[in-house]
Amino acid sequence: MSITRRIFLRNSALAVVGTAAVPSFLTRAAFGSVELGTRTKRLVVIFQRGAADGLNIVVPHGERAYYAMRPGINIPRNDVLDLDGFFGLHPSLASLQPIWNQRHLAIVHAAGSPDPTRSHFDAQDFMESGTPGLKATPDGWLNRALHSLPASEDKSAFRAIALGPALPRILTGSERAVAVNNINDFGVGGRNPNAAPIANTFEAMYDQSVDSVLHGTGQETFDAVKMLKAADPAKYKPAAGADYPRGRFGDSLKQLAQLIKANLGVQVAFADIGGWDHHVNEGSTQGQIANVLREFSQSLSAFWIDLGDLAEDTVVVTMSEFGRTARENGNRGTDHGHANVMFVMGGPVKGGRVYGPWPGLEQPQLYEGRDLAVTTDFRKVLGEAVAKHLGNSRLEQVFPGFESSSAGFLRYLAVS
Repeated sequence: MSITRRIFLRNSALAVVGTAAVPSFLTRAAFGSVELGTRTKRLVVIFQRGAADGLNIVVPHGERAYYAMRPGINIPRNDVLDLDGFFGLHPSLASLQPIWNQRHLAIVHAAGSPDPTRSHFDAQDFMESGTPGLKATPDGWLNRALHSLPASEDKSAFRAIALGPALPRILTGSERAVAVNNINDFGVGGRNPNAAPIANTFEAMYDQSVDSVLHGTGQETFDAVKMLKAADPAKYKPAAGADYPRGRFGDSLKQLAQLIKANLGVQVAFADIGGWDHHVNEGSTQGQIANVLREFSQSLSAFWIDLGDLAEDTVVVTMSEFGRTARENGNRGTDHGHANVMFVMGGPVKGGRVYGPWPGLEQPQLYEGRDLAVTTDFRKVLGEAVAKHLGNSRLEQVFPGFESSSAGFLRYLAVS
């Protein structure tokens, strides 16, 4: 029995959660018409830059200490979108709830890097290089993840792609990769004069620190341009129900869906979304965090719907450099913390479940007396996607120095 058919039969309640976010491959699976073949598997990595507040994103509403430590910015129990009686989604994530109900969205809580740094730049570097605590790593783990995959006679110029004006750390390395800021005004890497200005000072500082020299050039650029022109991007229309919100992140995922649907050979992809550094006036059900979560969730939901059948072979993983303090600060915000939350979405995902041990929020359980403790190394989550989905089992090369054997996987992916 195929993955999709098994998932469909296990979740017979699918029909009652609505069809807006249901790809047609799930409907066909009910009749046994979908079988796994040798189709291209895709991994999409989303970075929430600025240290997202995982405790207000996936709320431990069954934890008394959560409400005691956040009197001004907690998400009230009546507003939480309950998942399992203990955890629930921030109400601005409502568009992701149908995917959770379909069992194609999983959550890993208390996940993050073991490195104790509270520096945005160091933490992002470590998570993109895949080597926490080691700054000398020359390449990114997503680039290394391509090394041991089966060779192809015709590797697409879009095999590894970043949506943005410059190639990020995570995709630098020996495998060629391109950065696309705007499909309709295609540029590879470097600076695009027509790109929208970076609105946030922190994001601008990060953007300027990226080495934009390490990207595909020469013939690879011409090949990519030819392929893109052949796909005629100006005429693209998202699938019915795929309502991308306005903004850089929604545009990035819309263009990524376009590239995937144009059969341009995308295998790994990266996009990011800023606006998570909420030291002051973070908000609760309304305010800064609510606004960025709405953009985040609506973009992911639209991407899922837009992919249609191609969602069956796509896995999306989200991450942020670290979380926020368990307690709110004196400015009704939160400061740099430790553990966070990761989302995993896709056709092969065994969703509808929160994975990973929960460390608790009572004072003796906090990391350094102030933060949610890390109980799941982020490389364990990513390693499972690389090994079980992409098919690269040489994780010692992807995450050097980390014991990431399959015995330690969370098993959030279904395997045929």
